[in-house]
Amino acid sequence: MLAGLARWLRAAGYDTALAPTASDDRLMLAACRAEARVLVTRDRHLAAHADESVRLVLLDVDGLDAQAAQLTAALSIDWVRAPFTRCLLDNTPLHPATPDERARVPPRARDLPGPFRACPCCGRVYWPGSHVRRMLSRLQQWQARARLARDT
Repeated sequence: MLAGLARWLRAAGYDTALAPTASDDRLMLAACRAEARVLVTRDRHLAAHADESVRLVLLDVDGLDAQAAQLTAALSIDWVRAPFTRCLLDNTPLHPATPDERARVPPRARDLPGPFRACPCCGRVYWPGSHVRRMLSRLQQWQARARLARDT
């Protein structure tokens, strides 16, 4: 339900777990408690079953930009705190890419200034191409909107 938002939180550097589809509510709440995670959901039924031991944000808006704004207001998200330091797919912290990992980057991207990072879990290699620049621009826009909202 919030997979897109989870990916953007990872892009911003936040440790973001994503519950599998059709997860058991009790197990998800127990995992949030055990891992001291904030539960971000649009599911009112799930939110109603969370007790005070689970920190919860119930998003009630549609659209990624609106959800990012609501989450920022609730949790003071810093969208540019550590961009592109976690794997977007599996949430693992990235490490600087080794020469062997860099060799897997498309030839036209190898001469980019970097940083080149790799995921030790899935092996995916990240580099600062146009997609990263567009994503960073969106993260910066969200951060600017958050700053503006705080200052008004």
